[in-house]
Amino acid sequence: MASRAIDLLITYRIVKLLTTPFDKQEAFKFGIIDKDGKVLRKNKSLRLEKERKSYTILHRFVFNLKRILKRVGLGSRLGSFAVALALLIKEDQKFAQHQQLIEKTVVSYLKENNMYEELLEESRTIPEIDKEPVGTYFGVDVFEQNGELVSEYEYAKAL
Repeated sequence: MASRAIDLLITYRIVKLLTTPFDKQEAFKFGIIDKDGKVLRKNKSLRLEKERKSYTILHRFVFNLKRILKRVGLGSRLGSFAVALALLIKEDQKFAQHQQLIEKTVVSYLKENNMYEELLEESRTIPEIDKEPVGTYFGVDVFEQNGELVSEYEYAKAL
C-alpha cells in the first residue's frame, strides 16, 4: 500500500514539473536553466542546498523529457497534461485506476496557484475528429499518431 502512495506522489511531482513552464521553475530562478530549459550551470557547480534541491535527478529527467515533448509539439499546456497522463497510464495500467485522483489533484494545484483559468484560456476550438481517441485526460482527447501519443490539438493540425 505504501508503494502505491509513493508511486502516486512521484507521479504528481512529474506531472507538476512537466506542466509548469520552465520560467516558473526554481532552477530557472537560480539561473540553472534558461526559459527553454537549456542547462546554464552544470550540476557540479551548484553549491547552495537550495540550488541542489531545485535541480535533482528527477528535475533533470523531467526537463529533458519536457524538451523532447516540446519538439514533438503538444500544442498547449493542457495538451501536455493530457499526454503526460496518457503516457503514464500507457506505461503502467495500474495508474488508470488513479486517473480521476491524479486529474483532481493537478486541477486543485492549478486552482490554488491561480493557473487554472489561464490554462483553460490556452485551449482552442478543435475540428470534429472521426478517429477514436486512446483516452481522454483533463478533458483533452489523446490520439495515437505514427506510434506516438498526441493531444487533440496536435492531431487536428495533421487533418
